[in-house]
Amino acid sequence: MTDRSTLDLSSRDPDWWRQAVVYQIYPRSFADADGDGLGDLHGITRRLTHLAALGVDALWLSPFYPSELADGGYDVADPRGVDPRLGTLDDFDALVAEAHRLGLKVIVDIVPNHSSRQHVWFQEALRSGPGSAARDRYVFRDGRGEHGELPPTDWQSVFGGSAWKRVPDGQWYLHLFAPEQPDLNWENQEVRADYRTTLRFWSDRGVDGFRVDVAHALVKDLSEPLRDLGAPELSREDALTGMPPGTHPFYDRDDVHEIYRDWRKILDAYRPPRMAVAEAWVPGARRALYARPDELGQAFNFEYLEAGWDADELRQVITDSLATARAAGASATWVLSNHDVVRHASRLMLPPGTDVNAWLLSGGHAPAVEEEAGLRRARAATLLMLALPGSAYVYQGEELGLPEVADLPTEVLQDPIWEQTGHVRKGRDGCRVPLPWTTTGPSYGFGPGGAWLPQPPGFAAYAVEAQDGVEGSTLELYRTALKLRRKLLDGEELTWAADAPEGVLQFDRCEGWRCVTNLSAGAVPLPAGEVLLSSAPLRDGRLGPDTTVWLGR
Repeated sequence: MTDRSTLDLSSRDPDWWRQAVVYQIYPRSFADADGDGLGDLHGITRRLTHLAALGVDALWLSPFYPSELADGGYDVADPRGVDPRLGTLDDFDALVAEAHRLGLKVIVDIVPNHSSRQHVWFQEALRSGPGSAARDRYVFRDGRGEHGELPPTDWQSVFGGSAWKRVPDGQWYLHLFAPEQPDLNWENQEVRADYRTTLRFWSDRGVDGFRVDVAHALVKDLSEPLRDLGAPELSREDALTGMPPGTHPFYDRDDVHEIYRDWRKILDAYRPPRMAVAEAWVPGARRALYARPDELGQAFNFEYLEAGWDADELRQVITDSLATARAAGASATWVLSNHDVVRHASRLMLPPGTDVNAWLLSGGHAPAVEEEAGLRRARAATLLMLALPGSAYVYQGEELGLPEVADLPTEVLQDPIWEQTGHVRKGRDGCRVPLPWTTTGPSYGFGPGGAWLPQPPGFAAYAVEAQDGVEGSTLELYRTALKLRRKLLDGEELTWAADAPEGVLQFDRCEGWRCVTNLSAGAVPLPAGEVLLSSAPLRDGRLGPDTTVWLGR
């Protein structure tokens, strides 16, 4: 197991998160202890030694709360409970205790934009009449048209279709995501007070931080009459540039920040203070607002995730991201994969301009992605990411080199996007297929039975068992890189090399080492220095395509 003595010292630092490596666990797909095909908390606890040996600093748990799974657990029926299929609060406490024993911090998802339709508040709202206090916790409105038969506005759901759903008494409620996820009304003081209680509840149980889902959408302009957007496509998050910053009716409004300033007072009352990171799909300058020290402190950098495999584009994104974080007084964040996007071992191989949804609908065949080439590029991208100053967020299974499972049969799909778009968008199930731990068994060691999503036969070759202790395997590359990173990383600056060949990213870290990534089509001369780690074999003193090397100076 990795020596964690250095981590144990850093864990007492209130700023531990600034350069941490955080491992995202999607609980239903990580490990199944009871054999029902669904991952659970006990399964996670059993496998925490894998994370300790990997060398990460913290784990982030995607929602494990009671849920009907209308959106993979992000439809939360009780934000202070545990889904009985996944365990109990005692199981959660045991998980946190074991994580802390191993020197791992624990971050949990908090989902404040909406609840599940099964939440006791929403059930009360359905039973209560229009204008009731129960309905005021959500966004209910009368419809338009002669008989109120039309939605109150033209706002569209992120998952497709209208963002409004009608209830039997004729009113409509807002759901920016699935209909099973009614949006909460953050003008209601009871809603605000309840989330303060939730933050304290998990912090009191030893949680070290929070990932805030859809952090930019809590506050809406609910002044009457509600504003139409004029065209449905303008309601999508990428249309924020179509209007002055902070003025969109339900995304990234300026007044959302008073909520996070209030939360920060709660988080700072603990010793050490609880960290938080925003999922905010907003441009960099706006993202910095969420990452300010008196708000959440950190925000995900989606520009980096969305960047193509191009040296100039990546250099610009990295430079801008560091500047944005510095302006906010935060550290930068880097992520290549998560539960919402195509795994980067496949995504980075798609030609520029590829319609990713069309690729998924083709079962990953148009265009075809060669797994070996995709893995080589993914390994290079990983070493580049881990060399950057700031926090790296690693998604479960990427340490195994898992590709996207693009050919899932449509009859097994669980993501609501598939149904809500009328089978136009395939959704996110391909990155959520349960992990392979062993090379044999009904679910490759995920559990004693099958898995809730089918695993392809090729997963056996990626299993932990197949890679553990195998020199050159992707798992051992991650372990070595994370161990080295802990020794090398100190400071949050980098210096770009002025003489790097075209198609090559090269930067020096102030600690006396450098990272070189070849994104060109041909081999390039290897700069001087001691080779500390390479994502692929080096030949004749040259750095091959799709390869990253760390050099000591």
